[in-house]
Amino acid sequence: MQIGMSLTASAFCVIVFCAGGVLSTRGEVMHKLADRKLCADEECSHPISMGRALADYTGPDCRFINIRQGQIVYVYGKLKGKGCNFWQGTVQGDYFGEQSAVLGFFPKSIVRESQHLATELVEMPTVDWDFYC
Repeated sequence: MQIGMSLTASAFCVIVFCAGGVLSTRGEVMHKLADRKLCADEECSHPISMGRALADYTGPDCRFINIRQGQIVYVYGKLKGKGCNFWQGTVQGDYFGEQSAVLGFFPKSIVRESQHLATELVEMPTVDWDFYC
């Protein structure tokens, strides 16, 4: 009985710590949307551009942000390769009152860029933290 429980506990630890993605706070595995991204700086801490949301968007999981039509969107990263249809950013507006800014992904098709804030972009590898919830 002891050996069986020990093997079960070991198997559980291997699954949890060696999973191919990042575990969210809800225990979901969050896979990478892309392997590369474009940013304004190496830390992706400065916005690339800003624009206005053309439509409402509700994200499918915790890696994505919800956006309402008309909100100002700050773009901090643009995914490359297989995830090239997604950008990473924050929203600003009075729709959520005192809600703090949350960084997340959204389809680039719902935002019209109106002002470019970075003149040169840096290509960076994505890391698991980019897709952590």
